[in-house]
Amino acid sequence: MPIIDSREDWTQPATLVRATERWGDRPFLNFALGGSSLTFKEVEMRSRAIAAGLHGLGIGHGDNVLIMLRNRAEFVLSWFATGWLGAVEVPVNVDYHGYFLEHLVNTSEASTMIIEADYVDSIVASAPQLHHLRRLVVVGEAPEAVEGISIETFASLESNPPWEGEGPRYFDLAAIHFTSGTTGPSKGAMMTHAHAHLLAERNQGLIRMEEGDVNLTYLPLFHVNSQLTAVYNAMLVGASVDLRPHFSASQWLDDLRTSGATHTNVLGAMMPFILKQPPSPADGDNSLRCLWAVPCPPGPAEEFRKRFAVERVVSVYGNTEIGIVSTQDFDEARLGSAGQVDPEWYEVRIVDPDTDEIVPPNEVGELVVRARHPWLLCQGYFGMPERTLEAFRNLWFHTGDALRQDDDGFLYFVDRIKDRIRRRGENIASSDVEHVLIEHPAVAEAAVVAVPSDIEGGEDELKACVVLSEDVTAEAVWGWCGERLPYFAVPRYVEVLDALPKTPTAKVRKFELRDSGITSHTHDMGQIVGRTRKV
Repeated sequence: MPIIDSREDWTQPATLVRATERWGDRPFLNFALGGSSLTFKEVEMRSRAIAAGLHGLGIGHGDNVLIMLRNRAEFVLSWFATGWLGAVEVPVNVDYHGYFLEHLVNTSEASTMIIEADYVDSIVASAPQLHHLRRLVVVGEAPEAVEGISIETFASLESNPPWEGEGPRYFDLAAIHFTSGTTGPSKGAMMTHAHAHLLAERNQGLIRMEEGDVNLTYLPLFHVNSQLTAVYNAMLVGASVDLRPHFSASQWLDDLRTSGATHTNVLGAMMPFILKQPPSPADGDNSLRCLWAVPCPPGPAEEFRKRFAVERVVSVYGNTEIGIVSTQDFDEARLGSAGQVDPEWYEVRIVDPDTDEIVPPNEVGELVVRARHPWLLCQGYFGMPERTLEAFRNLWFHTGDALRQDDDGFLYFVDRIKDRIRRRGENIASSDVEHVLIEHPAVAEAAVVAVPSDIEGGEDELKACVVLSEDVTAEAVWGWCGERLPYFAVPRYVEVLDALPKTPTAKVRKFELRDSGITSHTHDMGQIVGRTRKV
């Protein structure tokens, strides 16, 4: 049963008002950056004041507002301020500059950006290429040569201004979240208030956070995970969120203890990095009850639970466009699965990615999704009608993910469709090869991509890009793989990198690795005779 029954009330402002009425003086948000702490009541009043300031600048219902801030109080307050006005939040990755920044800002068509002073220079550098941006609201001290409005001028404004009552309905857009861009330029997923609210409710049903609990997160607020599975999730039940600016595996356990966290979220390589820290008999001395992790293989999940004395390890399958389609509790779900789909909210199929025809149970295909009720899925990609039509062809949202579904309806994630590799007549999931590589004690991270084969027939070769924790030869990597993988899945190419290119949420930008192809630093098993490399 949803925490808030009526979908008419599934809006951010209505949810915040409810939280303030019930838990007004309870702590809600704690920010390591700036050292500020806010109660539910303070968040409501201060976000209303910023809304009044934005309203005075001409921002109203349906207007897009860019937010380019780190994990600090002004981000959440600005985000909530857009909700009061029925405006649309457009978060911006703070690492963006040049083309990436220009693409997002221009595609959003927003005229106003709320920006941290540290990032103003990036806007100035791109100013000739920005076609719609007219106004900066600056957090901090802007460079003297830049005309900007200080967000501090909004602080004293009336918190019950004349725009009261012009807020959003559940079917209105709440945000445009630009995807991480692992396969190319970011796309702006249009998310309604109902879509955002359901994602948070579904997550709450999985992690079972309660009043007074604490969620520790390092994930950036410009990403949907931090916003909806941490901040919005806590707002539903009267819990609090401890937001940190940067993740450090060596500092993680200390942060867990000092924050008193009962819940935490990890993405990508964060869990493996934590597990690779030197173990201690005191690792279980913490208050953590639930770890939320994506991805979350069964072996590491069990290792984490035992080592840190965590009651529950959970995971989900979903994304920005579709929300949380299935959930996995490692106490209940089948090991290795992504859980079952909740038929109250979603309908799914596994289809042939070329024809959209349904494939038999247990065969791998592309997962496509439809919502059972209106306004609960992405409404398309803002400013990109062709990409919208492509994603929603045949009236189903195409996830681009390869999954299989067993006879009992359990989903199993295999890979991204574009990361499926065909070699020697066999289909290979890059994730399977990466799993074997990561098990090597000298391999800290690994990403496997397809590169063109010199054999005719349109097949691929495998290239393994690895980050090492200690020196090891390419021959040793091939030997390790040869003992654990079928011959056709052993990467022909190995390249050692200082770091894998990633999005801020730790997803590997594989298209960059594919585009780099074979370089002068790539080791080629095809050029090895015995164990001697040809010159």
